[in-house]
Amino acid sequence: MQLINKTLALFAAAAILVPVVANAQYKLPQKHNKQHSELLASQKPMAADIKVVNVLKYMSDLSKPELPDQDEVYGEYWVSQSVNPYVGVSIPEVKDLDVSGYYHPIVGPVTSGFGYRPRFGRIHRGVDISLHVGDTIRAAFDGKVRMTKFDRGGYGYYVVIRHDNGMETVYGHLSKFIAKPDQRVKAGDPIALGGNTGRSTGPHLHFETRYYGLAINPQLIIDFENGVPIKDSFTFNKAAVEKSNLGRRVAKRTTRSKARTTASRKRTSTKR
Repeated sequence: MQLINKTLALFAAAAILVPVVANAQYKLPQKHNKQHSELLASQKPMAADIKVVNVLKYMSDLSKPELPDQDEVYGEYWVSQSVNPYVGVSIPEVKDLDVSGYYHPIVGPVTSGFGYRPRFGRIHRGVDISLHVGDTIRAAFDGKVRMTKFDRGGYGYYVVIRHDNGMETVYGHLSKFIAKPDQRVKAGDPIALGGNTGRSTGPHLHFETRYYGLAINPQLIIDFENGVPIKDSFTFNKAAVEKSNLGRRVAKRTTRSKARTTASRKRTSTKR
């Protein structure tokens, strides 16, 4: 009987303890609590940061203009020792060129513009920017150096860079090369030092902008006084650019020839 009473007492005690244990909060030992706190303190809320950074990068990538096919830009007519490697190539009639990434090659006043030079009897296919010998010349756009060469009777030491936007830029009368052929460059990267080599009347940078070998008046693209592009996009017009490359005398002769042809046709028509 005494054994039965003890057993019942144990069951009763268990029945009382079960709900207490079920509702009780488990507590770590003090040592574990300290370790747990130190672990939490050492952690940084990186998940949120990563999400924000990734979203911003994604939005930034979307806003960037789509670059042309790099194989198309740098794969064709690349290996050439000529300033114009596109001789005989079909040229687009009209093309919008992204020039928003322009970087000023050298800070200085323009001393001579684009166009026909009566003094020399030839067309000047770029602009001349004043500098001191040894001044750093920088790439105008992102791109790749196509050639570095010396031309005693013309450009002197010069660099030609082809750019992601399909244009090429020429830098003449240099004193020293910094960049090498096939080197990838970013806008603003040093490519050479300014000089007075070749057919030059004084230290300056001869700077050209070309598309498919046709020289474009750089002052139609760039505000040289402020060192920025006039607009983010330049519309290349083949007919207008070809006309500007003829020179004043050639253009006048062409106009006179057309006028004579028209007059001759009129006389022939009148006689009939």
